[in-house]
Amino acid sequence: MYTVLTMAAGLFRNRSLRGEKATGATTFWSHFSVGAAIRIFIRLCQFFLGIAVIGIYAQDLNNARKRSKYVDSKWVWAVVCGTLSAITSAIFMSPIKSWFFFAADAFLFICYLVAFGIFGKMFIPENPEGNSGIVRMKNAVWVLLTNMLLWLITACYGAVVFWKSRKASTSFTGRGTQHV
Repeated sequence: MYTVLTMAAGLFRNRSLRGEKATGATTFWSHFSVGAAIRIFIRLCQFFLGIAVIGIYAQDLNNARKRSKYVDSKWVWAVVCGTLSAITSAIFMSPIKSWFFFAADAFLFICYLVAFGIFGKMFIPENPEGNSGIVRMKNAVWVLLTNMLLWLITACYGAVVFWKSRKASTSFTGRGTQHV
């Protein structure tokens, strides 16, 4: 029993057991950096803002469906953008090299750019005059803008890291100054 307790204490103190093979769980803290924390935070923001976009625009689609009215394709586009955003950011939070897929970030940036353009033109100049629906949609436009900027940041970051990794040295070529 004493041996098990000392091993457990060693695990918490060193974050690893002696003689244990290096795995993802034991090497996580050795590769975790401030930059990784920032990337995870941005991906979490993208995920939650994508869910928010779905919630904001889907309620209007649901109301139109209940009243058997026309479903506007602009609102469907916003929900599609939110869904793609939430799924993509959830996938990119996993331990893969998401910078390799910077084109997906750029595609989502363009999707949000289109959505922001559509809803910005419709609701930014609009005077709400006490209409809570217009106030909600004016606020939703800024959620789209925030999401658009977050996807731009991750697309630019991914492109820079991708470009740097192409110049990095490898075990086969020896080119470059460092391996990413």
